[in-house]
Amino acid sequence: MSDLCLRIWNWCCRFRHRCGYGVHSPSDFFLITSVIYEKMPYYAFQLLHYSREDEKGQLFHYREKTDRLLFRLVNYLQPASMLEIGTGCGLDTRYMAEAKHVPLFTIDEERQDKARIKHVLSAYPLVDYRTGNVLRLLDEALTGRPFADLIHIGHTPYYKEAFERLLPMVTDRTCIIVGAPYATREKKRWWKQTIADTRTGVTFDLYDIGLVFFDKKRVKEHRIVNFL
Repeated sequence: MSDLCLRIWNWCCRFRHRCGYGVHSPSDFFLITSVIYEKMPYYAFQLLHYSREDEKGQLFHYREKTDRLLFRLVNYLQPASMLEIGTGCGLDTRYMAEAKHVPLFTIDEERQDKARIKHVLSAYPLVDYRTGNVLRLLDEALTGRPFADLIHIGHTPYYKEAFERLLPMVTDRTCIIVGAPYATREKKRWWKQTIADTRTGVTFDLYDIGLVFFDKKRVKEHRIVNFL
């Protein structure tokens, strides 16, 4: 099934999960209606849009609608620092870095286009881009830096291992963004397990990304949002 047909099918399946219908939590309703569905043309969107034109054809990034959501999430959550596992081509990183100028440590495997990705991120001095053994770099980040409030598990095959390393350190302020939770059957099964895991709190399923919060003072709930 083509990506377009799959999106249409999933949009129909999620039709009743749009615009916050049926959500009674004020904070969750605000996140859905005023962040996820927000239509405001932020100052940076036009510049970032033009930068996308230079990266057409590059692998490992989200569609523009999802990248703009990353920007809004960072703007809403106001993290003191950010961590990204799986940089991809660097476009998603730029949207996060543009939203709030705080330290952002992003790690990925060694890539042939490493120099180009460094160039994409060169306008953001607070972005620290490293490549190599992803899990080793993650372990170094977790021991040598303050724990990030916002974590993006992006374009990496090590999503399970990364998540398990992060779990012992999360706080009630932590938000983990899981990229492409339906990318493979294995990842889909893992995503369902993550939603049900007693160690996680409120979760949001937007299809392109998933959001995992850890505030244990809140009742554990799962929100499906039609963001297709």
